[in-house]
Amino acid sequence: FTSAVFHRSITLIVSSRLHELVRQQGPFWDLTLCVVMLRPVVTPPLLHYQETNNEKLHKIVCELLETEKGYVRRLHLLDQGFFSALLAEARAAGSFPEEVVRHIFSNISSIHQFHSGFLLPELQRRISDWNQNPRIGDVLQKVAPFLKMYGEYIKGFDRAMELINTWMEKSPRFEKVILDIQKQEVSGNLSLQHHMLEPVQRIPRYEMLLKDYLKKLPKDSPDWGDAHKALEIIFEAAQHSNAAIADMERLEKLWEVYALLGMGEEMVDPSNRLLREGPVLKISFRKNTPKEGHLFLFSNMLLYCVPRFSLTGARFLIKAQVDMEEMEMKDAEIPHSFLVCGTSCTLEFRARWTVGRILSLFVRQVVEQQELGKRAPQWIRDSLVSMCMRCGDKFNALIRRRHHCRACGQVVCWRCSDFKAALQYDSDRVNRVCRDCYAILVGQPDGPAVSERKRGILEKEAGEVSERSLVCSFLTMIDRQGKTRGWFVIPRDEPPVLYMYQAPQDVRAQVTIPLLGYRVKELSPSDKRTFQLSQSNLLLTFLAESEELRDRWVEVISRVVDSEYPGQQRD
Repeated sequence: FTSAVFHRSITLIVSSRLHELVRQQGPFWDLTLCVVMLRPVVTPPLLHYQETNNEKLHKIVCELLETEKGYVRRLHLLDQGFFSALLAEARAAGSFPEEVVRHIFSNISSIHQFHSGFLLPELQRRISDWNQNPRIGDVLQKVAPFLKMYGEYIKGFDRAMELINTWMEKSPRFEKVILDIQKQEVSGNLSLQHHMLEPVQRIPRYEMLLKDYLKKLPKDSPDWGDAHKALEIIFEAAQHSNAAIADMERLEKLWEVYALLGMGEEMVDPSNRLLREGPVLKISFRKNTPKEGHLFLFSNMLLYCVPRFSLTGARFLIKAQVDMEEMEMKDAEIPHSFLVCGTSCTLEFRARWTVGRILSLFVRQVVEQQELGKRAPQWIRDSLVSMCMRCGDKFNALIRRRHHCRACGQVVCWRCSDFKAALQYDSDRVNRVCRDCYAILVGQPDGPAVSERKRGILEKEAGEVSERSLVCSFLTMIDRQGKTRGWFVIPRDEPPVLYMYQAPQDVRAQVTIPLLGYRVKELSPSDKRTFQLSQSNLLLTFLAESEELRDRWVEVISRVVDSEYPGQQRD
């Protein structure tokens, strides 16, 4: 006990006892013999131990070693457990082809042999010799090139997953061998597919640990050069692993869409990519009446579908298919409409809210990029752009005039269009093109590179923000300074902010309005296209192009300011 209160109470008790002794013994009592000093016992504070930099490096290397030991155990399970058992069953009973087993496990035996017979022993030797030789970069640089063998495994990973699922349904013996091993303690109740994903995830793990190691490693360390070179090689290998993980997620999404469409086996292509999907209104050429529909844009085709009621199975019926190679996009006569033209059919659609309109823009961009230089572009109208679509500089009639890129049709300034390239559609004659098209058609421009800098809050392209928006359209804003017509956007994955652009293709916003704290309200029934935003003494009035569009803006803003996000359940 060291508190002052306790110290004072003990002192009072001792003092009263001394007075009692004096009273009993008389005035000749030697008080000096009875002086009692009680001092609190003070424990010195514990010093916080600071790890040395070398100890931090040693800890990272130890983590690398421990995770490597566990990884080798799981490689042994894949190679000597699943692979060997399935191969033996295929050879003995012929219940399933031996070639299928080899396709599934690819070069897992080589990977297992490399890690168990080379990398793990090297790490163990280096840890045991750490005090005399505290470095790991030389070991990793020596083994890093061998990690390229993962490329073959990762390349065949998606196909391996398909084969496992297929043969577990087709062959009871195949399924039994796998399930028996999965039940063993060494498998940890994890599936074969889970274990097979581990080699795909291992390379990014090396990259992460080596990056951490380099952060702690002094620049003048003799291990710096080797560790940095090893990281470059591992980073290249990690790109393949990350791509494989993303590709697996792509396949899962693709199969979900295939199931919704009820596509036959002849139409299923695992190499395909779903680029965009969304609702549209199809316009009949005879009756000029819109009909609810849905577009699915794949990397090789566009599908027009109609919803159908189904408790199980396909939820959409495919009505038309246009291959990407033969597709053309044109503007229709009806506002906000577009034509999709193929060799066998021409379809007219009207955009239904943001999804459909952005889908039409995206289809156009995909087609135009594939046809860049091969087909004359449709020039973007000057009225849709108030600034250079590349650098964002404002146009004016004197020193910064508008120029059209002859390859993509975008409106750019003279500085961004000061490049020349031969265009196939113009009999390979040299034409004026923008910097980006020059890079695609010829190679990287030989002029000075545009300096990279962090973009400000206003420097976000209207098309980029619109593509991931909750709502976007033309509105007329009315405030104390008058009326301003512009392209307004509320992004989906940002804090609630209203962006205002002068034109829908501008690369920089004119104004941003944080929506938190605002209140939205509709005006009188006579003003069916207007709504207001109010905050304290600030009042902004907006005029939409239709009553339906006004209702959409009011709904989205109301939910956003109340911290609800309608983007989670998009129309």
